[in-house]
Amino acid sequence: MSAEVDFEKDEVREFNHPHPAFATATSSITEHAGTPRPASHADSISSLSESDHSNSDPLAPLEQALTPNLETIEEQLAHAQLSYTKTGTSYATTGSRIPSFEVDFTADDPDDPRNWPTWYRGCIIGAVSLATWTVVLYSSSYTSSMPGMMKEFNVTSEPVATLGVTTYLLGLAIGSLILAPLSEIWGRRPVYIGSLAFFCLMVLPCALSTSLGEVLGVRFIGALAGAAMISNSPGSVSDITTEQYRALAFSIWSIGPMNGTAASSSPVTGPLIGGFAAEYLGWRWTNWIVMMLAGVAFFACAFIKETYAPVILKQKAARMRKETGDERYWCKYDANESFLQILKINLSRPFILSFTEPILWFWNTYIAIIYGILYLCFVAYPIIYTDMRGWSLGQTGLAFLGIGLGTMLAIVTEPLIRRMINSHKIDPETGKVPPEASTSIICIAAFLCPIGQLWFSWTCVPITIHWIWPILAGVPFGAGNTLVFIYASNYLAGSYGIYSASALAGNSVVRSIVGGTLPLAGPAMYGALTPQWAGTLLGLVQILLIPIPFIFYKWGSQIRAKSPLIRQMREEQEKAEKRNARAKKREEKKAAGDRGQVLMNDGNDVEKGNDVTTGEVMTGEK
Repeated sequence: MSAEVDFEKDEVREFNHPHPAFATATSSITEHAGTPRPASHADSISSLSESDHSNSDPLAPLEQALTPNLETIEEQLAHAQLSYTKTGTSYATTGSRIPSFEVDFTADDPDDPRNWPTWYRGCIIGAVSLATWTVVLYSSSYTSSMPGMMKEFNVTSEPVATLGVTTYLLGLAIGSLILAPLSEIWGRRPVYIGSLAFFCLMVLPCALSTSLGEVLGVRFIGALAGAAMISNSPGSVSDITTEQYRALAFSIWSIGPMNGTAASSSPVTGPLIGGFAAEYLGWRWTNWIVMMLAGVAFFACAFIKETYAPVILKQKAARMRKETGDERYWCKYDANESFLQILKINLSRPFILSFTEPILWFWNTYIAIIYGILYLCFVAYPIIYTDMRGWSLGQTGLAFLGIGLGTMLAIVTEPLIRRMINSHKIDPETGKVPPEASTSIICIAAFLCPIGQLWFSWTCVPITIHWIWPILAGVPFGAGNTLVFIYASNYLAGSYGIYSASALAGNSVVRSIVGGTLPLAGPAMYGALTPQWAGTLLGLVQILLIPIPFIFYKWGSQIRAKSPLIRQMREEQEKAEKRNARAKKREEKKAAGDRGQVLMNDGNDVEKGNDVTTGEVMTGEK
């Protein structure tokens, strides 16, 4: 039997595709069957996508101005789009491929990453957490090397030296957009190996640099490569865990990057390690240590297996086609887009969503300001502890332990927090708690951040106040920052579904820009206002932001209902569920028909005198 079957009218009614382009394509096929025009896969996907965006996608006007097709592979599958190919004399669809030849994971399939041994999956989480921690560690450890660099390179402006933080964060933001699509094409493991190798090499010029300009430029390039860990390592954790244990797995994974100072987390190990290294070994050793850690992370990631299911299934289908010589084996991820096409999506959609979605206006602003204030700690702590209290660089790094303790408390209490979230009323449409349940935790964090900030501001100086009090102020501050980042990200992911990657990518760019630029004003602000009033100003800004999570906790469902994009997603989901129900009913009907045919054949065999168990002709003799 051929792998592709004729495209009949009754199949069109069964698929019941919502796109007008589908009806146009099928009418063209049936009306001009005598001289059909072959349609390539790219052409068909393009026509479907253009019709879909122009008729139902609220992002269409802006997106079509940037790229002809802005749907990732997963989004195309979610929308159940069909493509057309010509085989001999008939047209067929990707939806008409023989189901029995589809390659997918079975219940206990050893190729399924979620069926791998627990110890091995734990090793994977440890490897990607180490690699991510190393990349983000390089961001916060830089401030400890600034005094030595400024002295050696004769740099007198502290804001100019602080540009090393700015360029690195911008590199992480831009690199995440560019490198994230690579895992959709090659898988996660090759991306990890390539990015870590290049990142490791880019640390070398920084360690051997002869000017600040070299440091700034090379750090930016290195961050572009290291960004692959930021954008893909959470995906690896999701690849190997079930929904039941995913929150626990993410908490374990976040211990590394959170304490290196990932997206909105605790600036702990960077200043701590960098401080003692710069004090006792020299500022260049802050680079050598990161380079060694990156080398260890490289080998750790090199010895783990691929975890991205679409790539595993494509490789498995290709292997079965090669081993059997049967080209009918296929998987649902075979229809790939080019890297350029996916890159267009990653570069355009995050910005479109950020500028057109009111939900993102508020949350991007909130998270970016919290993030920027966090990064001001890299400027404030050296001013207060090194310049005013006379502490060494290593001792100043120890002052960040208060924030680290707050971060760890937020992480280890995840089971309790998860129970609080799950205690909310279930959404009858999804069978899960609504995204607004996550904002209940942010409401608590919204108070912890300004409490810690104001506490620190009025106990850090005069130096007659014991040093333990400003350090303890870091506990609520660190816990609040960590909770805001984790559960605000959960809220955006739950709200935007298949578009969550784009929503979070846009959020990452905005917060990185703010986090990279706000510290540039830190020295001047603390010098002009004094640490008390500069910190008080920041605390008041955080207080003004407190209503945002409460508004979304109270009216978030109504706000989401007014989003054209989220409304469209719900409509598409309903249509997909109906299609799946019809497909299931057809399969059941077909199975029932097959059973009836078997029974009929058995009855005919009995009437003819055949033994239906052995297939032999019954002669009546013993």
